Amino acid sequence: MNPNPTRKNKPTTPDDDLMTFGGHLEVLRRMLFRVVAVTITLACVIFAFKTATFNLLLAPSEWNFATYRWIEQLCKVFNPAFCFNEFHVDLIATDLSSQFMTHISTSIYLALLFASPLILFELFHFISPALLENEKRYSTRIVFTIYILFIMGVLMSYYIIFPLSFRFLGTYSVADKIHSTITLDSYITTFVSLTFLMGLVFQLPVIAFIMAKMQIINSDLLAQYRSYAFLIICLVAAIITPPDVMTLILVAIPLYLLYEVSIRIVKNVYPRN
Repeated sequence: MNPNPTRKNKPTTPDDDLMTFGGHLEVLRRMLFRVVAVTITLACVIFAFKTATFNLLLAPSEWNFATYRWIEQLCKVFNPAFCFNEFHVDLIATDLSSQFMTHISTSIYLALLFASPLILFELFHFISPALLENEKRYSTRIVFTIYILFIMGVLMSYYIIFPLSFRFLGTYSVADKIHSTITLDSYITTFVSLTFLMGLVFQLPVIAFIMAKMQIINSDLLAQYRSYAFLIICLVAAIITPPDVMTLILVAIPLYLLYEVSIRIVKNVYPRN
């Protein structure tokens, strides 16, 4: 016999399936522990492969970098005699501990970059119980798109924006007797900040999609203020890039193309505004 028959027939309520505040904190703690553990492990592995790591980071500073070879081959189609002149920019370390600290900081940055798929997955797994079924479907696509756009921004910075801006600024001289020597800290700081910011600004279509879902913007509004958006994009490009016009143009053009893509995406969200 059931000693407590009323308990067996007690109807369940939605609150019975809800996790307590302490339970959410425990899930969050475990998620953060996994992310930190994987990031630290990757950072240690990257730190151990010092030569390969800095060959990758310092490659855009070489005169025979892949980007220059591609541009040279493209220009030779129109002018077979075209070729880039060799250039050499010296990198120096001015502090006693600067090289060691730079080694540590770059290892952590690359570890976060390589662990970014796991970080996005863990964040999505944490918030997914609060989403509806239709929200989960397009949220998965949003997470995947965020990662792809971030990697596209990083690759564009690595292969196009940073090498060309480094070549221009590193070799620029006001007089023949003045030679540039760039500190390692300045090189790595510019490299990391530029690649990270390019990964962020490439999220423009995702931001436009979310704002359209929230009915904050529509395609007519974006198209109407296209000229103002171009000025804002140029301002943002001037802020996040080194102070030269060529780099500003190289950043502003893809950002404006992403703005046009955002208009098409928002138009598909609400075809009849």
